[in-house]
Amino acid sequence: MFVHNLRLGAASLRRNVLLTALMIMSIGFGVAASMVTFAVFRAVSGDPIPQKSSTLFVPLIDNRGPQYNRHGEPPSALTYTDAMALMRAHKAVRQTMLFPVGLSVMPDDPHRMPFKAVGYATYSDFFGMFDVPFQYGGAWDNDQDESREAVIVISRALNQKLFGGENSVGRRITLDDRQFRIVGVTDMWDPKPRFFDIFDGNLYADPSQIYIPFTYAIGQRIDTYGNNNCGSDGKRGDSWDGWLHGECVWISPWVELQDAAQVQAYRQFLDGYAREQREAGRFNWAPNNRLRDVRQWLDYQHAVPPESRISLSLALGFLVICLVNTIGLLLAKFMRRAPEIGVRRALGASRADIYRQFLAEAAMVGVAGGVLGLVLTAVGMLGLGMVFEPQIARLAHLDVSLVLLTLLVAISATVFAAFYPTWRAAQVQPAWQLKSN
Repeated sequence: MFVHNLRLGAASLRRNVLLTALMIMSIGFGVAASMVTFAVFRAVSGDPIPQKSSTLFVPLIDNRGPQYNRHGEPPSALTYTDAMALMRAHKAVRQTMLFPVGLSVMPDDPHRMPFKAVGYATYSDFFGMFDVPFQYGGAWDNDQDESREAVIVISRALNQKLFGGENSVGRRITLDDRQFRIVGVTDMWDPKPRFFDIFDGNLYADPSQIYIPFTYAIGQRIDTYGNNNCGSDGKRGDSWDGWLHGECVWISPWVELQDAAQVQAYRQFLDGYAREQREAGRFNWAPNNRLRDVRQWLDYQHAVPPESRISLSLALGFLVICLVNTIGLLLAKFMRRAPEIGVRRALGASRADIYRQFLAEAAMVGVAGGVLGLVLTAVGMLGLGMVFEPQIARLAHLDVSLVLLTLLVAISATVFAAFYPTWRAAQVQPAWQLKSN
């Protein structure tokens, strides 16, 4: 019976090619617009580290006071003083502080020009906390953090550029006239959005190339390559030590906490630390701290670009308009076949038979619209850079899941749109059509 209904539907669609084409185009364009914008939204709104997003937290401490805070929120980074206090207390399972660095790589080949490598100064816990994969070697250890050793972890891409992809662990690399010993080479790792560096606006930046010990960077007075927020006056001081021990915020903090009890204990620790600073005269306001996990942090920082939300809403609205148009076309098509329906009913066909035939016909339109939608979606992916920033546009791609979703949406939407026209068609009374004939 299903095959029979499909044959009847195909014959009906061939009888009015123009109307059929209009319905297919309406569904195809509506679905394509939705899928292209959904691909972007999916890329920028996903959980960048789902296996650990509920155990990684950003601790923030208010060092400014309510008169300088926006909506009562503390700064989105820490001062060096507060960052070191948290590291010394070691109240978390793992903890790290980080800030961006940009250093010039000096190739061994004198005929090659130096080039900039961007990455982070951080602690050894960084790699375990964020599940950074390694192609060769591994992270440095806590002792090397303490001794401020000149070691480095480089990316797979940088290793390929400098050493042809060979195992470079143990070799030396020169950055800004400083020599580092390579201890590890990361494998492909580029979480998007880059949740651990929202403060410096690197959510969708190119992958990091280098990682060096935080303590070494401070000892060598390597300045931050990122944001440096010094409050209302914007001054960082005239000296390195003055800036380092001042109230400028520029360090991104992260801690790993395994359960609710550890989270509660860490909140209490932060409040206790803030009270100590108040008693010492540094703060003159009540503790105003925050502790957010990855998803809460991304939501608070509005990590999903507003243009992606707006585009998705507009595309869904366009799909709705296309469906309304399809409903009108199907209604016109089905009601023109009232005599045929009346004869079939008179010969014993039930309303359920009419439903099955017309819904099967609508499903065929949905399949054709879905195929057209896939083609248009692929074309739309090529033009994303005209609407979104290139870094964001590169994240969206047409994969198997999006192909299946496109077809599913096209078929489901068309069948849904066909329910009202089919219901109207099924209400045709055989006697009316027989009398009129």
